[in-house]
Amino acid sequence: MSARSVAGSALFLVAILLSALGQQLGDPVAGERLAAHNCATCHGAHGAAPAFAAIAAMPSTTQTSLAVFLRTSHASMPNLILSAADRNNLIAYILSLRP
Repeated sequence: MSARSVAGSALFLVAILLSALGQQLGDPVAGERLAAHNCATCHGAHGAAPAFAAIAAMPSTTQTSLAVFLRTSHASMPNLILSAADRNNLIAYILSLRP
């Protein structure tokens, strides 16, 4: 196992543990700005994709599930490459919309 692989696994485990402890990574205000600039066309009021509030309300939506989703290519979603900080900010924003 390479050092990069070990480091990636360690970061993934830390994210899971923090999520399990209810701690939030990222800044929801910065995530909201990012979403308004990059995501509103599709995830806005009249977009084809579900609104972020609807995504946040789904029982399966967690910090970990969003992190995995945002790192996976999807045919119906542009290939938006986010830094780790931007990804965490977007996740924090989406999770802040939970009812």
